[in-house]
Amino acid sequence: MTDKPDSLIRRLFDRVFPKAPDFFSLLSEQCVQVGHTSNLLVEFMETDDPRVGEQIRADEHQADTIKVRNIHILNEAFSTPIDREDIYRSITDLDEIVNYCKSTVNEMAALGVTPDAHLLEMAVQLREGVGALINGYSKLATNPAAAAHDADLARKSERKVEKIYRKALADLFQGEDYISMFKRREIYRHVANAADRMAHCANTLHDIVVKMA
Repeated sequence: MTDKPDSLIRRLFDRVFPKAPDFFSLLSEQCVQVGHTSNLLVEFMETDDPRVGEQIRADEHQADTIKVRNIHILNEAFSTPIDREDIYRSITDLDEIVNYCKSTVNEMAALGVTPDAHLLEMAVQLREGVGALINGYSKLATNPAAAAHDADLARKSERKVEKIYRKALADLFQGEDYISMFKRREIYRHVANAADRMAHCANTLHDIVVKMA
């Protein structure tokens, strides 16, 4: 039995112009992975449980796997539903949030720094912002205009982290144990950097919304 002409033409067209990968789903999946890590960071700041730190390290390996996969799919894609650069920035900045979470727990262990109220507050706001990113990226395929609000919420969370960071530094440099001060400042900075990457993702999300309008 031979193929009908229209079926053959469709197969040839699909071979020459393959269907674009579902980058909306890929980015949403990556956001969910980042959300899992941010939840763990809050738990770590609440408990100082080294087992939770190990889970964050394991999450970082999983996040790397997802990042590499998404970049490979992007490089191989004939076409994309949104700007390639925006997809690439989203992939890499989302991964950097997880990297900074891992760096935070690694250096806390190496420097002997324990969680404090400032670190917990910063982690909670990071989690809130990442939650907004999860909501925003999940809307791109069906209701992109609504994702702009989620981008704004993520940026607000980053500003709250920055405010807590400045307050933490002001409180920190009150004593005379300068070695402990500089150790803890490095930890504060890692969480602030994670929030900064979160804000980058929010900006990219907003750029995507504008271009899709």
